[in-house]
Amino acid sequence: MLEVTGLKTGYGKVSVVNDIDFSVAPGEWVSIVGNNGAGKTTLLKSILGLLPVTGGTVTFDGVDITKTAPNKRIRMGMAFVPQGQQSFGQMTVDENLHVVADQYGSEAKARYDEAVAAFPVLKEFTDRRAGLLSGGQRQQLSIARALITRPKLMILDEPTEGIQPNIVAEIQQSIRSMAENKGIGVILVEQKVQFAVERADRYYVLAAGRFIGTGEGGSAAVAEAKAAMRV
Repeated sequence: MLEVTGLKTGYGKVSVVNDIDFSVAPGEWVSIVGNNGAGKTTLLKSILGLLPVTGGTVTFDGVDITKTAPNKRIRMGMAFVPQGQQSFGQMTVDENLHVVADQYGSEAKARYDEAVAAFPVLKEFTDRRAGLLSGGQRQQLSIARALITRPKLMILDEPTEGIQPNIVAEIQQSIRSMAENKGIGVILVEQKVQFAVERADRYYVLAAGRFIGTGEGGSAAVAEAKAAMRV
């Protein structure tokens, strides 16, 4: 579904990410792990079209989107959950979800219900302002909003940042479920290796803008990924 080949990008004349090759199939969870400054968010921005690609290609659903605008990529089936539990803090949970769902006319209720079913805790707080939720609940709300669009590819940037451990486990299970049960491809960028690798299908280790390690996901792969990050 997504094919990245020889990708190079950065800021102005400064190249940050170089010679990146990877792919994501429908229903596949691919994690990219690395320390601060490795280039993880820069890579995501180039895939989303928020940064220009200075070398290589990005193909989505068989279409070359290397120079396609971000809004068109979203319409093609990409969804992005950025770092920081994004939501409208002064609006309730219900209103945050309806901001997205109401764009789909007759499908709005079904899409809303699907999103809430993925995160049942949101049902308990439908009338609470998003700004009063915990960090973990806000992150669940952010992912639920993205799910309303029924994406083909979900891109998540550091979804566990500042979140309590019990909620981290729930989010991990939800990501696994959206891949297995909904056939959504997932790209997850993280520093927390165990969260990112133990239930992923594949992982890559990014350092100084290049992949320095890769392998199949799983509990046994966590130590290997951590070792590669320390090199």
